[in-house]
Amino acid sequence: MSYQALYRKYRPTSFDEVVGQKPIIKTLQHAIKTNRISHAYLFCGPRGTGKTSIAKIFAKTLNCENLQNAPCGNCHNCELAKQNAHPDVIEIDAASNNGVDEVRNLIERVKYAPMEGKYKVYIIDEVHMMSTGAFNALLKTIEEPPAHVIFIFATTEVNKVLPTIISRCQRFDFSRVAKEDIVYRLDVVCKEEKIKIDPEALELIAELSDGGMRDALSILDQCIAYSEDAITLEDVRTIYGVVTKNDLGDLLNLLYEEKVDDTIQFVHKIRMNGFDLKRFTNDFIHILKNSVIFNYSNQTTLIDPSTKKIIQSKFMNIPIEFRIHLMDLLMETYTKYPYASNISDYLEAALLKSISKSYISKEYKSINQTENGVKKEEIGSDISYDITPERADISKKNKKMPKNNADLDVKEIYDVSRETNKKEESSEFTNEKIRFSTDFLLSLLVGADRKLRQKESEQMIGMEDYLVDIEYGKFASSLLHCDLIASGENYSIIKVNSELEANEINELEENFGFEHFMLKLVGREKKIFAITNEQHKDLIETFRQRRANNTLPKAAIIELKSIVQEEKGNSEEEQLKKVFPSIQFIED
Repeated sequence: MSYQALYRKYRPTSFDEVVGQKPIIKTLQHAIKTNRISHAYLFCGPRGTGKTSIAKIFAKTLNCENLQNAPCGNCHNCELAKQNAHPDVIEIDAASNNGVDEVRNLIERVKYAPMEGKYKVYIIDEVHMMSTGAFNALLKTIEEPPAHVIFIFATTEVNKVLPTIISRCQRFDFSRVAKEDIVYRLDVVCKEEKIKIDPEALELIAELSDGGMRDALSILDQCIAYSEDAITLEDVRTIYGVVTKNDLGDLLNLLYEEKVDDTIQFVHKIRMNGFDLKRFTNDFIHILKNSVIFNYSNQTTLIDPSTKKIIQSKFMNIPIEFRIHLMDLLMETYTKYPYASNISDYLEAALLKSISKSYISKEYKSINQTENGVKKEEIGSDISYDITPERADISKKNKKMPKNNADLDVKEIYDVSRETNKKEESSEFTNEKIRFSTDFLLSLLVGADRKLRQKESEQMIGMEDYLVDIEYGKFASSLLHCDLIASGENYSIIKVNSELEANEINELEENFGFEHFMLKLVGREKKIFAITNEQHKDLIETFRQRRANNTLPKAAIIELKSIVQEEKGNSEEEQLKKVFPSIQFIED
């Protein structure tokens, strides 16, 4: 007999041999025991999760002559089913029999009684491939089939099946097989085949299978053909182009240490060795995510012990901000791969961007160390790639200008002014997402005034007048397409279409402030808080729920810098004297 693939050789022949899908198996077994068998079933789920196998076992169990121990595997019907020769179990591939004529032939055969068993079972695989006309031709037969006929439909894309078909079937959603179950089954198969394999190799095969038992057996089959004696982790890596977690940890350290040459050579090496860069990117994102989880919960059971050891030794010495930023860059880059002419260029560019972020972060830390004499560990906690909810009030730390030019040190003269230096720092380091906590936004809504919002909505119609204004143009253009959703005494909440727009407005508020512009526009100084349409929907829903439960926070108190009083109290001459104490004014 010719060689038989492992996934065919070890296809389960009873419910006990099926890996995973315990709720589905229990339901079908109980239906048989209580004789509550439906006329049509729909099995849907990812590939290799047991849909066709369970359909065959179910058909064999229904026709087994041993009612107490079905399927017994010994009776005449079980023997026929084992040889795939049972005349009453008809398998149809809908991909090649998807027309109206094929369905009409099926309908003609349905009316004939079973030849050997109690039921005539039609297993229609890849049912989503059937045409709309074929589905419609089958509708009446599925709705009112003969008592001896059972339909079992299997599909990986249930969204393509007509709703009228789905509503006439009992639907079972198959889940991906757990990694532990796949490892256990592979271990059993290896012992049966007398194959030596490392436990780490089994783990990697289970990961590569992506929850599909058939895929796992196919990968194992290929590894057996490749290896001479025992299957090792290195063998699986070589065949499928997988970078180890230790290598990913080494790469992360290269990035943080700003070793550009070594980083690019690493990418070139894995590309020349035939490794899949898409899989590499996905694996890097996955372990970075796990390292962040471990940062917050080192006792988590979501990460296996071997991965925890690698994360502890090679990831935890890198700041979490850098890891999160790298993860964001890789996720953004991964979405561009389908359109990339050269994937390695995109990957290298993303890694170089992360290195540039490392340069900026360390330069910023060194400046603070030299100026303030503060330790690196103390500064590190203040640098964040995202504004945390606790800082959501966007408070500004303004630095006053010195009273006398003589007080300026060399660095201040070189940087023109402390104010300029502050703006450069803020524009350089606060260009990431600014997020507000739900409680903070709720407190803003609690303190809002509906009449004030209506009044200001009318006043904001005149915003277009400021678009060409040199001083206020950037503020007007950023608010041009927004909607005012709430107004308080000295703040307003607006909503915009995208997170990018919201982030731009919040950065403008953080770095410059809208007080001057809002004073011109609506007659009062105001802070602006921008959120997206999606955030607004969630916020309103949360507000209603918490108002019903009497759990709303107190109204927010927003502090403003009194720029109006400062301007009114000081004439132009007085303001110039503050900056240039030795200046003289001559009247002509």
